Amino acid sequence: MKIEKNKVVSIHYTLKSEKGEVLDSSEGKSPLPYIHGTGQLIPGLEKELEGKQKGTEQSVVISPADAYGEYNKESVFEVGKDGFQGEEELTVGLQVQVDTGNGQAIANVTKIEGDKVTLDLNHPLAGATLHFDIKIEDVRDATAEELDHGHSHGEGGHQH
Repeated sequence: MKIEKNKVVSIHYTLKSEKGEVLDSSEGKSPLPYIHGTGQLIPGLEKELEGKQKGTEQSVVISPADAYGEYNKESVFEVGKDGFQGEEELTVGLQVQVDTGNGQAIANVTKIEGDKVTLDLNHPLAGATLHFDIKIEDVRDATAEELDHGHSHGEGGHQH
C-alpha cells in the first residue's frame, strides 16, 4: 500500500541540524502516526513520503521554505518587562504566550537587558535546513472516525 492522502502512516524519524546534531527523534519510542495529506507534517516531508511504502528507509533534506519558513527579522521585537504578569521568572529561552493583535502566538525570549525583553515569534527551526532519517513502519487506510477527528487513533484501525 502506497502513502497517499488520508492514509495513516507510522514513521520512525531522526531529525538533525546541518551540523549533524540530533534535534528530535522517535528512537526508543513508538513510531509517530499521522494522517497523510492533512498538514500534520511539514510540507517538504509529506512530499518526500508521498508514494512510498512500508519498510522504506531514506534520508531527506528539507529546505526552510518546505519546513518552518525563512527566518523573519520582523517577527522579533522588544517589549518592556512590566508587560509580563505572573510569578514565572523571565529567562532567555522561555516560551511565552503573546497577543499579536491577530490572536495568540508563542514567542521565545531571546534577550533580557535591563527592563527590555526581546521576543522572537519565529519557529525555533525557522531558516533551518532539516535533515531527516525516516523509516516507514506502517501504512493503512484511515477510518472515517480518524478522518473526522483529524488524527490517528493508534493501532486500532484495520490492518491491510
